[in-house]
Amino acid sequence: MSTETIDTRPSGRLKQKWHALTPMQRKLLVAASAIDTAAKTVALVDLSRRPADAVRGPKWLWASALPVVNSVGVLPAAYFLFGRR
Repeated sequence: MSTETIDTRPSGRLKQKWHALTPMQRKLLVAASAIDTAAKTVALVDLSRRPADAVRGPKWLWASALPVVNSVGVLPAAYFLFGRR
């Protein structure tokens, strides 16, 4: 009987560890995350202050999708471009 284990994890570079990133990659990742968080926060604040008849689509749907969907800034931009009347 063999005690050898087989590594079945994908060998691609999609799941890099934080310590394997270069300092520049880390800075870019942190900056992109901060920008995305700020855009989502601004969109949620705007949504909470805007009356329901001034929003295209259900307000609850925008409010639940904005913080949950990982959109790299696309969803907040869509809200500001198409979600407001």
